[in-house]
Amino acid sequence: MTGNIVHITTRFLHHCRVICMLLLAAIAALPALATDIDNDEDPKFEETSIMVVLQGFGGAEIPAVVKDETAYLSITDMFNFLRIRNTPSENYDSISGFFISQDAVFLIDKKHNRISYRDKEFRLGPEELVKQETGLYLRTDDFNKVFGLNCQFNFRSLSVNVTSKFELPAMREMRQQLMYSNLNRLKGNIRADTTIPRSKQLFKFGMADWSVVSTQRLQNVNDTWFNLTLGGTFAGGEATVSLNYNNYARQQLLPAHPDSNIIRPFDQRQQYYRLRFVNNERPWLRQVIAGKIFTPTIASLFAPVVGVQVTNAPTTYRRSYGSYTLSNFTDPGWTVELYINNALVDYTVADAAGFYTFQVPLVYGNSQIRLRFYGPWGEERFQEENINIPFNFLPKNEFEYTASAGVAEDTTNSKLGRVQLNYGLTRNITVGAGVEYLSSIRKANTLPFVTTSMRIAANLLFSGEYTHGVRARGILSYRSRNNLQAELNYTKYKKGQTAIIYNWREERKAIVSKPFFTKNFSLFTRLTLNQIVLPVSSYTTTEWLLSGAVFNVGTNLSTYAIFMKDESPFVYSNLALTFRIPGKIMLTPQAQYEYNSHRFMAIRCEAGKYLFRNGYLNVSYEKNYRNGITNYGIGLRYDFSFAQIGFSLWRNNNLTTLVESARGSIIHDGRSGYTGTNSRSSVGSGGVVFVPFLDLNNNERQDAGEPRVEGLQLKYNGGRMIRSLRDTSIAILDMEPYAAYLFELESKGFENISWQIKKPAIKVIIEPNQLRRIDVPVSVAGEVSGVVYLKEDTLLKEQGGIKICIYKSDSTLVKCILTESDGYFNYMGLPPGDYVIQPDAAQLKKLRMSTQQPAYNLHISSRKEGDVIDDIEFILEKK
Repeated sequence: MTGNIVHITTRFLHHCRVICMLLLAAIAALPALATDIDNDEDPKFEETSIMVVLQGFGGAEIPAVVKDETAYLSITDMFNFLRIRNTPSENYDSISGFFISQDAVFLIDKKHNRISYRDKEFRLGPEELVKQETGLYLRTDDFNKVFGLNCQFNFRSLSVNVTSKFELPAMREMRQQLMYSNLNRLKGNIRADTTIPRSKQLFKFGMADWSVVSTQRLQNVNDTWFNLTLGGTFAGGEATVSLNYNNYARQQLLPAHPDSNIIRPFDQRQQYYRLRFVNNERPWLRQVIAGKIFTPTIASLFAPVVGVQVTNAPTTYRRSYGSYTLSNFTDPGWTVELYINNALVDYTVADAAGFYTFQVPLVYGNSQIRLRFYGPWGEERFQEENINIPFNFLPKNEFEYTASAGVAEDTTNSKLGRVQLNYGLTRNITVGAGVEYLSSIRKANTLPFVTTSMRIAANLLFSGEYTHGVRARGILSYRSRNNLQAELNYTKYKKGQTAIIYNWREERKAIVSKPFFTKNFSLFTRLTLNQIVLPVSSYTTTEWLLSGAVFNVGTNLSTYAIFMKDESPFVYSNLALTFRIPGKIMLTPQAQYEYNSHRFMAIRCEAGKYLFRNGYLNVSYEKNYRNGITNYGIGLRYDFSFAQIGFSLWRNNNLTTLVESARGSIIHDGRSGYTGTNSRSSVGSGGVVFVPFLDLNNNERQDAGEPRVEGLQLKYNGGRMIRSLRDTSIAILDMEPYAAYLFELESKGFENISWQIKKPAIKVIIEPNQLRRIDVPVSVAGEVSGVVYLKEDTLLKEQGGIKICIYKSDSTLVKCILTESDGYFNYMGLPPGDYVIQPDAAQLKKLRMSTQQPAYNLHISSRKEGDVIDDIEFILEKK
C-alpha cells in the first residue's frame, strides 16, 4: 500500500510540474500564437501513445502522433508489435524489411514520400508519412491500403483495433507457443525458473491413515477391526507399512482349504509392507520394490507374495491412446476409487444397486490398476482389487521388462518367479514373452508364454496370449465414435492342465455397452453373455443392465438369467430407484423379482437426509422372502475435517447389531512445521508447503528478523490447497508422487506493491508420503522514476520514446525502458544496491542529441516498505 501511495504521489507531482511549465510556455508564446492564428497556419502534430489491439492476440501501447483526429502510428513499433521484420535507417529516413513472407519486400521512403511493396509503388501525400525525432509515423488508413492491416482509430479512447485477413507473425507465434506448451505438458517437459529435485533422505515420517470399525452383537459376540497405515521415507526409498488387527478375523479362503475358519487376530497375510526405490530418469532400471509385491500370475494364486520386483517401467503416466470401460458391482452407496500406478485418477459412488463404471485411460506400458472401496459408515476394504488391462502397447522400438521373485504366504510357502518382456515392434504392434514359475503346481510348474497387442484399426484392438500347456486366449475390442463398445473374449484351456484350479475347457464372453445422453435422461446400458464349457456340461449366464438418471430419478434395472442344459432358465430382475421427496429427503426403494415363480425375492427401502451440510442420517427396511429375514436400521455419519465418524443400529429378526466406525489421516512435516489432518486417505500421495518471507538482504534465504508475508497467490494443476492463517504458509496436498508439477507464484495479493517475486515459476518433483517445504523469498523492489525533456531555445518540451538504461555498479545492464509521450519513465524491481541510470548513448547518437546530465548514481536502500527515487531529470539538446 505504501508503494502505491508513493507511486501515485510521484506521478501527481510530476504532472503538476508539467502543467506549470505548460502554462508558463503558453504565456510566453501568446504573441507567437497570435501571429500563427493570423497567418492561419495548421497546428503541429501532437505526440502521444495509443493502445493498439490485435484481435485474438492482445494489445500494447505504441508511440503515435495525432492531428485533426487522424492518427499516425510509429511504423517501427507497430511492426515490432506484429513481429514483422523491419530495419530503420540510421536517421530514420527510411524503413525496409519484408511483410510475413521473405518475398514480400517493402521499402518505406520518407525522402520521396513513397512505399514500395511487392513490386508495387504507392505514392503518399505530404501528410501521410510523418518524420519525428524518434522515427517514422504512417497514417492508419495507409496501413490498410498498403499492407491490408485494417486499423480502426477511436479518438475518444485513443485506441486502434487492428484486424487482418492474413495470419500475422505475432498470431502465428502465439499459436505455436500454445501448441508447444501443450505438447511439452503432455511430454512432461515443463519449463520453470527453478527446479526442485527429489531429496533422498535416510529416514522421515510423513503420513498415517487410520480406521476402526467396532461391532457389538448384543446376543452374540463382539469384534473390532483396526487399521493403521504409515507412509514415510526409509534409506531414500518410499516406505509403506499397513497393520491390520481383528479380534475375530476369519480368513476368506476356499472351503476345502485346511486353514479355513482359523481365528487369527493378527494374521500375517493381512499385514502389508513395502519399500520402493524409484528413479524415472534411469531408463534401464526405474523401480526396485521389496516386501509385499503385486505381480499378475497365470497360475491360480490367492495368497499375497513377499519378495522383490525390478522393472524399467516408469511410475508416471505416458501418453494415453484410448480408454477402456471398467464396470462392476459393490455395495450400494459405496465410494470406489480408481488408482493407476498408485496414483488416484478418478472416483465414483456406486448407484442404488451397487453398480459403478469407469473409463480407464489406456497408457503405454504396463499399468497397475487398483480399486479401493469405502463404505458410507466408515467401512474400508483393504483387499483392493487389482485389475489387468488386457492391452499393453509400447512406443516403437521401446523395450520394457518386469522381473519378480518371492514366496507366497500360503500353507506350502510356494516359490514364485516371473519375468515378462515387452517390445514395441511397430507403432501399432507390441509383442511380449516371458516365463512363470510356481513351485506348488503339480506336474509342469514352469509356464512359458507369449503375448501380443495389436491396433488393427483406429478403434479396433486385439490382445492375444498363449501359455504352453495351459491356455490360449484372445480379446477383440471395438469402440465407435458414438461410444458404442463391443468386446469378445475367448479362452481355450488345455485338457489336464493343473496351473489353473478350474476344470473349464472353454470360456466365451461377449460384452456390448453404450451410454445415451438426452435432455431428460442419461443412461448407461450393458449386455453381457458369458458361457463356461465344462468337461461334461456347460452353462450360460446373461446380464442386461440399465443405469442412469431418467427425469432426475436415479435408476438401475438389472436382469440376470442362468441357462443350463436340461433345466429351466433361472431369471430375475433387480430394480433400484433414487429420487428426492419433500424435505430434501433421498428415497431409495429396491426390489428383486423372480420370473420363474412369479414372486418377489426381496424388497428394500432407504431414506436419507443431509444434516448440517456434513452430516447424513438414514433409515432403512429390508425384507427377504426367500429366507424369511427382516432387517431394519438407522445410521448417522458426520464428516469432520479431521475424520469421518459413523454410527448405525441394525435389527435382524431377533439379533441387534451396533456398529461404530471412524477413519482419517494425519500429515506431518517437521521442517515446515506443518501438521494437518484429513478425513480421507493420504498415504501414497505427496505435497508441498510454500513459506513466503520478506528477503530484506536479498540473499534468497530466510534469516533472523525477516518476517513471513501473506497474500501469496498460486496457479497450479492438481492437489488441494490449505492456507494457514497462523504462519501464512500454503500447503498443497493430495498430489501424484514422482510427478513434476509447475507452480506459478503471483505477488498481486501482497499488501505492498514493492514486494516482488524474482523466480515466479517453480517446478517441483513430488515426494511420496512427504511434504516439501519451498521457501519463497519476496524481495523488496526499489522504484525509480523521472522525466526527460527536450530543450528548444529556452523552452523545455517533454520527450517520449527515449530509451533510459539502468546499470549495476559493475556496468551490468539491468533494464532499459522507454519514456512515455509525456516524457515520464518509471521502473520498479531494483533490489537494494548501487546503480547508474542514463539515456541510451546509441539512441542519442542516432537522434543527434546530447544530455546536460550524462548519468545519475542511485542507491536503493533495504527497507521493508521499499525505496523510491522520483526526482530524476534528463534535459536533451539537439547538436
